[in-house]
Order: sequence, then structure tokens, then C-alpha cells
Amino acid sequence: MSLLAGKYGLIVGIANERSYAWHIGQSLLAGGAKCAFTHLPGDRNLHRTSRAIAALGVSEPWIRSMDAGKDEEIDRVFTEYGEFSDRLDFVIHSIAFAERELLQEGKFITTPRAQYLSAIDISAYTLLALARAAQPRMAKTGGSILAMSYYGAEKVVPGYNIMGVAKASLECTARYLASEMGKDAIRVNIISGGYLRTLASSAVGGTGTMEDEVIKRAPLRRTVEGSDVGDTAAFLVSDMSRGITGETIYVDCGINIIGA
Repeated sequence: MSLLAGKYGLIVGIANERSYAWHIGQSLLAGGAKCAFTHLPGDRNLHRTSRAIAALGVSEPWIRSMDAGKDEEIDRVFTEYGEFSDRLDFVIHSIAFAERELLQEGKFITTPRAQYLSAIDISAYTLLALARAAQPRMAKTGGSILAMSYYGAEKVVPGYNIMGVAKASLECTARYLASEMGKDAIRVNIISGGYLRTLASSAVGGTGTMEDEVIKRAPLRRTVEGSDVGDTAAFLVSDMSRGITGETIYVDCGINIIGA
């Protein structure tokens, strides 16, 4: 039997074929899971996400527009999800946002209040909002909620700036959610993925030489691949990880254990 046979869930955050969410979707589908999807509002985003989902081999996907910054949008999507399945075994949160001009070395101190709060809202609070919407459906059978972080939540990464603060909030949010939702057999974990050249990472200044540095210094002497994170997600969604919750799991070829 496939690892994820009979599992149904929602993936939030596929932007294109290079995003971590796309690689997670690939591994979940390969494991036998059935996936529903959301995209950012707008025809352009619908087209981009639909193209990425088609590359996963999903025909006629269940896909809905969702602005995760609005609770009513989240509630609508989870209500409509019932058309796709009466089961909700997993939710993948792979969304974050910060103004590009703030993701440059030396620019953290210039972060305006509004943009600071916006980054926390979209990058971290949305995990709580999605978990709240998922709870009544997921509590029937238990399940797994996953979100994506990065080492910049723990240590200073030049140019990561407000995203580092937001990801630290995301990781802490996951721990508190794990504590409260465990009574319903709902597990909440974080995958801290290594540097991967994506649309999001390209916005961060100071990453130009990061790939070369990781290859030289990481214990595995290579950079992370999307499938590394995707396969870890498949494990965390599966019943094989039933005893794991509230954890931040590093999938970065070991670079996080190396000192300066």
C-alpha cells in the first residue's frame, strides 16, 4: 500500500514549479495522497499556479482563489473544500510575504511598522488562521499541519531581515498550536528547508554566494533539493510520524549544525 493512500488535504502556496510547495505536492501525490490547492487572487496567479499543478500530472484539480490575509477568504475555502472531500488529513502552509526592498543587507532597521506587521500577519498568523479553520474537519480523524521555515529564523542571515523575525514567529506559533491541537490527534510541525533558488529566495539580498558556501561547508557537501523537503513532508503527513509534533525539522544537508 502507498504511504499516503486514502489521505486527503490542502496545499497552500504553490507559486510555480520551483517552489517548495510544488515539490511537497509532488511527493504527496507520489505517495498516493489526493491534494486540493489554492492560489493567490487574480487571473495571472491562477494561470501560474494551474500550470505548476498541471506539471504535477493532476488533471482537473480542485483549486480555489484565497487571500490568506482575510479570515473570510480562509473560511470560504475550507467550506468549499467539503465539495472535494469529507476528509482533511493534512494542510500544507507554504506562504510568506515581505516587501522586496526591505530584504537587503543593512535595511532591517528601516522596516516601517506597517510592513513589519504585514510580514508577521501573512507569514505567521496565517498558520494559526488555517489551523483554526482546519480543526473541526481534521479533528474527526486527526491529521498533520506543516509549515515552511528557514534557518534565518534562528540566526542572522544577511538580507533576510523581517522574514527572519516572521519565520521565528511562525515556528513559535506552530509549537503553541501543537500543544493545543494534540488533544484532537492533530500534529503541527515545521520544515526548515535549506537554501533553494526560488522566486521567494531571489528577493533576498546577500544570497548570491550562498549556494557555493553551502556546497563547501555543509556536511553533505551539496545544496538541498526540492525532493529532499518534499519527501520529508510526505513522512510528516504519513502515520509513520504519528509521534512527532511541535518540531522544527531541518532539511538543509546539515548546514545548520556548522558554526561560523
